[in-house]
Amino acid sequence: MNYDTALDAALGKLHEEGRYRTFIDIERHKGNFPHAVWKKPDGSEQEITVWCGNDYLGMGQHPVVLEAMHEALEATGAGSGGTRNISGTTVYHKALEAELADLHQKEAALVFTSAYIANDATLSTLPKLFPGLIIYSDALNHASMIEGVRRNGGAKRIFRHNDVEHLRELLAADDPEAPKLIAFESIYSMDGDFGPIEALCDLAEEFGALTYLDEVHAVGMYGPRGGGVAERDGLLDRVDIINGTLGKAFGVHGGYIAASAKMCDAVRSYAPGFIFTTSLPPVVAAGAAASVRHLKTDQALRDLHQERAKVLKLRLKALGLPIIDHGSHIVPVMVGDPVHTKAISDMLLEDFGIYVQPINYPTVPRGTERLRFTPSPVHDPNMLDGLVQAMDGLWSHCALNRQELAG
Repeated sequence: MNYDTALDAALGKLHEEGRYRTFIDIERHKGNFPHAVWKKPDGSEQEITVWCGNDYLGMGQHPVVLEAMHEALEATGAGSGGTRNISGTTVYHKALEAELADLHQKEAALVFTSAYIANDATLSTLPKLFPGLIIYSDALNHASMIEGVRRNGGAKRIFRHNDVEHLRELLAADDPEAPKLIAFESIYSMDGDFGPIEALCDLAEEFGALTYLDEVHAVGMYGPRGGGVAERDGLLDRVDIINGTLGKAFGVHGGYIAASAKMCDAVRSYAPGFIFTTSLPPVVAAGAAASVRHLKTDQALRDLHQERAKVLKLRLKALGLPIIDHGSHIVPVMVGDPVHTKAISDMLLEDFGIYVQPINYPTVPRGTERLRFTPSPVHDPNMLDGLVQAMDGLWSHCALNRQELAG
């Protein structure tokens, strides 16, 4: 086999379909985010504003986070020294897990190197703990959840997105004595819609199922202490396992689950994705713990975040741009074509210094390609003005359809 030819064909297919993903080199400047510098291929530089980052609250540059990381670096050095089981557990990891357990009002938490690994490792391990387990997974769950469910070797059922009645049908059709788990998200990141947490918990109670909730796009941003949508809605006690990330609103790196002490102990003891992975560096754990601790009391930052998102959605709607608005902080603008999506993204960057990556298949279904904006408290009104004006002009330039305003 000519391996180079096969690689050329695979990459060429992406180029032909207009969905080849291009990385750009950017350099964030401490204290100046969302401003950054684009390092162009020709060696020149351009000042840009980042509009697609997941550092939702700007905590990646917050003084309390940086101070904690500096202190840990001076105290411990760079790496953790190994896996948690061998030599990589430190006081910083334990302190972080205590903060997370408290955040979600659970007995314990378990930190992983990413939320992807936390999902994959936990969901693929649960059938080892509960033989015969059937996992019921929302059709639009994150790739990490899908991978964990796929790899676990147990039975799985996929219910239509947010369709409680379809889930009920699937639950009712299975052996009532079989162990069951319902896996879903609080906020689905591509459309920004909310999962029906309470209704899913009701079904779980009715059919004797565990609940597994991915809160990665909600932790830090929702609830009176940043515990996510489940905290906001008073449902923490009804969710058995919560997955979260330290790399989005908390602005650092890593992922975790929060659950009962027995559940965390069992996953810790059986999940290869935890057992055989070098732990987070103490400096990262220290920064994450400081961020979690700070956001438990900074409601003003959460309020400003929601305000910025609301203003951007209102202004884009006023221009007739086709946005999806489910009331969350995520602002998807629907383009519906991979070539146009990439073209608008390129023009925003090159002509206006606005950085937003195109979202194409397979991240979203074909025909639903979009630009996904994530306004934050550090995006000021002048930046909003610049973005809205640029989008207005480029929408006309590309002759894309606008929506009629009701009333």
